[in-house]
Amino acid sequence: MPDYDFSTLVDRSALGSAKWAAMRRANPAVPPGIPPFSVADLDLPNAPEIITGLKAFLDEAVLGYTRPTPAYTQAVIDWMGRRHDWRVQPEWLVQTGGVVPALCTAIRAFTAPGDGVIVQPPVYYPFYGAIQGNGRRVVRNPLLLRDGHYRMDFDGLRRLAAEPANRLLLVCSPHNPVGRVWTREELAELADIVLANDLLLVSDEIHFDLVLPGHRHRVIATLGEAIARRSVICTAPSKSFNLAGMAASNIVIEDAALRARFARALEADGFFFLTTLAYKACELAYTRCEAWLDGLLGLIARNQALVRAFMAERLPEVTVFDLEGTYLQWMDFRRLGKDAAQLRAIHEREALVFFDEGTLFGPEGAGFERMNLATPTAAVEAALERLARAHRASS
Repeated sequence: MPDYDFSTLVDRSALGSAKWAAMRRANPAVPPGIPPFSVADLDLPNAPEIITGLKAFLDEAVLGYTRPTPAYTQAVIDWMGRRHDWRVQPEWLVQTGGVVPALCTAIRAFTAPGDGVIVQPPVYYPFYGAIQGNGRRVVRNPLLLRDGHYRMDFDGLRRLAAEPANRLLLVCSPHNPVGRVWTREELAELADIVLANDLLLVSDEIHFDLVLPGHRHRVIATLGEAIARRSVICTAPSKSFNLAGMAASNIVIEDAALRARFARALEADGFFFLTTLAYKACELAYTRCEAWLDGLLGLIARNQALVRAFMAERLPEVTVFDLEGTYLQWMDFRRLGKDAAQLRAIHEREALVFFDEGTLFGPEGAGFERMNLATPTAAVEAALERLARAHRASS
């Protein structure tokens, strides 16, 4: 493997970074060198193959309206087959300017105002906005937390799926924020419920490349033709390769009628193309950067082991959940006896550690925190030290 740089912390304060700006708003006195651990993008140098590839492309490109090239489409198809054992046909692909816009489009395309959309909280918080912002109802089927392990509440899901007003199930796979990679058996049971109740499944699989050793992600559409034809699978290179700013997503819809409805909804919003550089960045990621991604996965695994060991020794009251997928560490601080406001004050004012607060993901997240581990190990170590000192000082 090439010697990639996963140790340099990129200070994005002057680069318009959304999460660095949010950190400064929360605490304007944060000194230089302190990064946030909140929003799911990376404060690491981008894969060099993407940077050099884009520079070379700009020497010859015309930055006008651009459609997917055959090379782009083949790169996406090859990636799905090679990394996920998923045989995707070119006509199944629809591009959008991000997964969250795709969720909004799917909700508008496949449900009516007032319909129920089932979610499984604590879950990625834009799910709620995508539903409510489009005049639909959030229908909650919370995950079950048993013996330190999250699982889906299939009994609750069956009850909700049987209600005629609930038309769509929005799933996070791998799950953000709890870090579960659903097993084949769990996905099969989920698929059975979808099919038995004529639901539509929209699966946010944006983290599908980010799976830690000992676990295997399965795209739910690979479980059989029936569920594939009731599924909208949302993918992107953004989390895997730090390309969120390129706003490029590939939405895979096998059923032609569903795909046509989705495409019409996109066009009704005036969306027709990605940017020229977005296509090229995705193509470069999928054709030249596999070794870089493997290196990133190694960094995540090392950082997760560090967090587990540190907390066990220095803050044993904090439960660190197994991280099966994503680079987002879910932690339970409730045994420290502090409410969400107290936790936030300690973290942002004293420890200078900026997480995504658990309450963002629903009331089920109160007392929990989500920490982005896709950052240099030295930054994680320093943050943990500040965190332990602040909590011991406040106890």
